[in-house]
Amino acid sequence: MPEANDRPAPSRRTLLCGAAAVLAASGGTVAVAGCASSSDGAKASAAPVDLGAAEAVPVGGGKVYREQKIVVTQPEAGQYKAFSAKCTHAGCVVDQVKAGQILCPCHGSKFAIADGAVADGPAPTPLPSYPVTVQDGKLQVTPS
Repeated sequence: MPEANDRPAPSRRTLLCGAAAVLAASGGTVAVAGCASSSDGAKASAAPVDLGAAEAVPVGGGKVYREQKIVVTQPEAGQYKAFSAKCTHAGCVVDQVKAGQILCPCHGSKFAIADGAVADGPAPTPLPSYPVTVQDGKLQVTPS
């Protein structure tokens, strides 16, 4: 049997949802919105997001769409890649693409523009990628 110190600490969501379940079971009235897990099996299908002119993304670089939390890169001419702009370390939004890397301002994580791979930590995993298309010269990204 594992010792208590070997188990990961529960998330804040898990604790709050557990408390809500206990209150509901004891006859209290409670709203438990936000307690569903994102791994419940059904994934919400996102609609494509129009980001404007593809020419705004430089070859060998990229552009951060802060409001949409998306970063689009163009590692080679005509080859567009899209990623979540939320750093996988602490969730900060990346703020620039420079010298072939996507940069996070919070703790210095760097990601490769070609595949979102971690080039320098502390980020533990690559940036999630999104499908991107160019239609009539405009970028469309479908966040998952």
